[in-house]
Amino acid sequence: MSEAATVLAVNVGLPKDVGWNGKTVYTGVWKEPVDGPVMVRRLNIDGDGQGDTAGHGGEMRAVLVYQLDSYRYWEQHFGRDDFVYGQFGENLTVDGLPDDEVCIGDRYRIGEAEFEVTQPRVTCYRVGMRMGEPELPALLVSHHRPGFYCRVITEGHIVAGDQIVKTKTGPGALSVADIDALLYLPNRDVAKLRIATQIPALSPGWLDSFRDLLAETTTPKPAWDGFRPLRVTEVIPETATVSSIRLTAADGSRLPAARAGQYLTFKLADAGLPVPVRSYSLSSSPGTGSYRISVKHEPHGVGSGYLTTKLRPGAVLEVAAPRGEFVLEESTGPIVLLSAGIGLTPVLSMLHDLAAQRSTREVWWIHCARGPDEHPLAAEARELLGSLPNTHEYICYTATAGRLTKDQLVDLNLPVDAAAYICGPAGFMADMRDALTAVGIDPAGIRTELFGALPPANPGITDQTTRPPHQPPGPPGNGPLVTFARSGISTPFRDGSVLELAEACDVPTRWSCRTGVCHNCITPLLSGEVTYSPTPLEPPPEGQTLVCCARPTTDLVLDM
Repeated sequence: MSEAATVLAVNVGLPKDVGWNGKTVYTGVWKEPVDGPVMVRRLNIDGDGQGDTAGHGGEMRAVLVYQLDSYRYWEQHFGRDDFVYGQFGENLTVDGLPDDEVCIGDRYRIGEAEFEVTQPRVTCYRVGMRMGEPELPALLVSHHRPGFYCRVITEGHIVAGDQIVKTKTGPGALSVADIDALLYLPNRDVAKLRIATQIPALSPGWLDSFRDLLAETTTPKPAWDGFRPLRVTEVIPETATVSSIRLTAADGSRLPAARAGQYLTFKLADAGLPVPVRSYSLSSSPGTGSYRISVKHEPHGVGSGYLTTKLRPGAVLEVAAPRGEFVLEESTGPIVLLSAGIGLTPVLSMLHDLAAQRSTREVWWIHCARGPDEHPLAAEARELLGSLPNTHEYICYTATAGRLTKDQLVDLNLPVDAAAYICGPAGFMADMRDALTAVGIDPAGIRTELFGALPPANPGITDQTTRPPHQPPGPPGNGPLVTFARSGISTPFRDGSVLELAEACDVPTRWSCRTGVCHNCITPLLSGEVTYSPTPLEPPPEGQTLVCCARPTTDLVLDM
């Protein structure tokens, strides 16, 4: 920096409810300057608070800094002259400290306190709401002016007018603007990604994101785009309500290998109108050249009813390629495969894979069913366990023994260094995750597969109600048909974005910026084409879409 940096204002504000788009948002983005000295503490400045502590605040995001130069830039960009300090939700308005010079890990002394730079500002819709500029989250990134967060190294008093003195230079020489672009903009440098993962001052969430981006460089794409015809070769009743269905390529070729634990999505044209789209986990060994699913006939289930009672060998079904992140990871350590009901299908695929590998891992197979008559594929699982050298089996029949409890898991003496995979109803998975954690298994090693839509992530919205997905209120749209496959809803598109249509249908949604920046809303696009408004700063990978700014140009099938 060529000149000394200075604090122009210290801004604080407590969270409050604010009306926005027919919803109520609990937010602390409204900040106002403080007169006189104020105490900076490890988690906050006195008098300050955050509404969404999952995305803001905490030790690594205790203080937000924004620069006077960026104020002047945005005044010119928007043609405005009404900005006041705290306008961008920042705690410290400063003269100096530009984003392209300040580096992650740099430390600065201000008054009695010392700060360490940890990450750029989060791309959150609330700063756009505060400014009355909805596209501001995307603009902050594309114009390389995000501002940055700091953690508090030394607590103490600060005041407007304090000089800012640099006390340490961070490792890696990656500036705030560099790091921000590395996460949110295309054409990222893999070498810089590796450097970013080695900066100890970088906040854990950003570290995880960069590690995920590195992993994506080697992640295979889905085996085919959209839906392709697969032929039914067998329909095998397993119990009174469960049938297994074997599928091969309609052209006789060998089907691509899946990963153990993945699922297939089906477009069931003969099951009714609108055409139901449903997903079912693979239940067989993933590398045999064919696929098998095992489906339970749910009461009033249009898709499951057709597959288990009407489908016959020789039929051709439209099927999307194997997908899903609930997959067996390579390891030599112990593994717990824990399921309930038809939730055994993906973990049975994992057991098949372990047997095919002749794995020497210690395997715990734990399954809950109402009784022996409602326990599909039990003999198959037992045969697979018998082919492995180090296995344990525990079956809980709830009709006679009641539900599986934490105490029962404690009595099993499960290895605490095990990786655990849980599949079943949502309540069962939540209970079992808590139970395994109580047993001593690291929560980071516990993976779950959720039936139905993913849980929502709508930061700051306070008046959220949980209702089953439904057709949107009001007259139907006249646009392309949009199908939310996990939620079982198909409805014509109307004005707005795909995200707004999903919200109108109470389909669970996940988003943060709503302007195509953060990619929190990224969703597998099983078929169809979209256009974007606004255009995302980085296009999603092939086979994915950003629903917050997507508009369909053809019929769509989305995995949500």
